[in-house]
Amino acid sequence: MVEANLGKLADATKTAIVVPVAEVEAVVGLYRRVLDHTASWPVPAHVTVLHPFAAPARITDGMLEDVRTCLAEVPAFTCTFSKVAWFGQDVMWLAPEPDTPFRRLTDIVWRQFPEFPPYRGTHPEPTPHLTVGSTRLADLAGMQRAAGDLRAKLPIDARIDRVRLIAGTEAPGSWRNVAEFALPPTAATTART
Repeated sequence: MVEANLGKLADATKTAIVVPVAEVEAVVGLYRRVLDHTASWPVPAHVTVLHPFAAPARITDGMLEDVRTCLAEVPAFTCTFSKVAWFGQDVMWLAPEPDTPFRRLTDIVWRQFPEFPPYRGTHPEPTPHLTVGSTRLADLAGMQRAAGDLRAKLPIDARIDRVRLIAGTEAPGSWRNVAEFALPPTAATTART
């Protein structure tokens, strides 16, 4: 059974399925507060699995159980964020290595819910990434300075063992955790997948 609070969907207009990365939040949190608009929502440092997901009014306990079931196909894993990368000059992000487990999470959830393609289908093969800043909030010069600072703080190792369904609006402080899904443990909990 999935532990969820569907009441947190009441005022939400959007949902997403994300992998929170606490180890990275500890390093990039200050940068994200200035450079990433989602930090004020507050959405933690994360790698997106599927956004947008279902409209909040459509989410049921059965749907959450389907998410849990398909996520059980991917065991917990470790990764390293060792590179600052860019989407053009608009988005600065950290690249997870390996990125294959993140791609697999997106593929299996999308396969279960084909009516919700990642990023509404604008990116046929989305790149797993952890956004640090974008021109939606920050300027290019500020992001370039942050990228230089961050390079000196990399690599960051992370243990990925949970996925969350989050919901909210574009208003600051509106996003909430609705459900959390534990990835199954691996035999060697410190080995890379």
